[in-house]
Amino acid sequence: MGALSSRAAKLAAPISLATLFATPALAQTTGINAADTAWMIVATALVLMMTIPGLALFYSGMVRKKNVLATMAQSLAAVAIISILWVAFGYSLVFVGDGPWLGTLDRWFLAGMTMDGVNPAAKTIPEVLFMLYQMTFAIITVALVAGSVADRMRFSAYLLFSIGWFMFVYIPLAHWVWGGGFLGAAGVLDFAGGLVVHLSAGAGGLVAAVVMGRRHGYGTENLSPFDLSLAVVGTGLLWVGWFGFNGGSALAANSRAVMAITATHLAACAGALTWGAVEWSIQRKPSVLGMISGAVAGLGTITPASGFVAPWHGIVIGVVAGLICFWACTTVKRRFNYDDSLDVFGVHGVGGMTGILLAGVFAAGSIGGTSGLIEGNPQLLLIQLYGVAVTLAWSAGVTYVLLKLVSVFVPLRVSLQQEMEGLDISQHGEALQ
Repeated sequence: MGALSSRAAKLAAPISLATLFATPALAQTTGINAADTAWMIVATALVLMMTIPGLALFYSGMVRKKNVLATMAQSLAAVAIISILWVAFGYSLVFVGDGPWLGTLDRWFLAGMTMDGVNPAAKTIPEVLFMLYQMTFAIITVALVAGSVADRMRFSAYLLFSIGWFMFVYIPLAHWVWGGGFLGAAGVLDFAGGLVVHLSAGAGGLVAAVVMGRRHGYGTENLSPFDLSLAVVGTGLLWVGWFGFNGGSALAANSRAVMAITATHLAACAGALTWGAVEWSIQRKPSVLGMISGAVAGLGTITPASGFVAPWHGIVIGVVAGLICFWACTTVKRRFNYDDSLDVFGVHGVGGMTGILLAGVFAAGSIGGTSGLIEGNPQLLLIQLYGVAVTLAWSAGVTYVLLKLVSVFVPLRVSLQQEMEGLDISQHGEALQ
């Protein structure tokens, strides 16, 4: 009777608001933070927006009218294919296990992942959200490579190549840098993808452009963009999406995320102004294509350094990006006469490489916990060079092998007649009116 009376007394006791709205014990033990989770949901949406519609519009606005739909289809296909493969095995091989070369398959098809579980790399957000956020990085990296071979790659070959490139280039590099692999262990700094995303895509794109050969009429015919207004809209979506790309890489709603976003925006502004100014001084007119190219160059270059540098460093990095990427897309491209259709190597490859090295110069201990060259740590610059060398060699070498393997099963390139007709019709049976 005493126990029953005690229980009855407890049931009759008034319930306070504090008790009613108390945080469940499970959330306390897992350490999931509501603010961090909310921000990372937004960041995930922003990065996905960078591919569709951002990159799709940016790329399709710079090809000829007869290839607009085919170019958009490549970005759309990357989203669909890489999302499934990431869930199947990509996430597990990159972020589960800390082996120097590759992770494990313990999270094969997300096996064992619970609603409130976390990954050690992001302890304040649900693991499923961390998985989803990192998926968007894999998607846009694969989609970026397609810009180098726009106007001429067979769609079936693109699909096979994308699957292979994701498996044998992106997954290993992402693990080496972010998943506990040997590059991260060596101290290589890459906050949001200078090596993993931009340099790998740029190097792979350059190799693909060389292997595929130049477009019909390259250097003799007018291959100017169909509709730069689409490219400008795409640039705007990329620019805003980059706030999730770089700011989200803090993996929390904190001051470091804000610093990364600020540096990112300033670098884009400085890159656009610098590229436009160079064109103005040479051609007496700043082109719209030049300004948006400069903005994207600034965004790509600040990416690896964004979480390690101060905002004013972002301006300096943006200026450097505008200068060196302009040089790569004009002087270097003409000198070696390769047809990188949408300048993936000149903007993303050179920009990502430059950003990695500048992170080694400007890294501030007060922001990212690691000091760079100007704070008395020249060794970091050597470590960054090591990361660049490994990424260049791996991406270029594996891309070449993959293209040769794919060509055994399907022709890489459409026929001359199909190229002249346009990929919209020849590959998809559709065309803009």
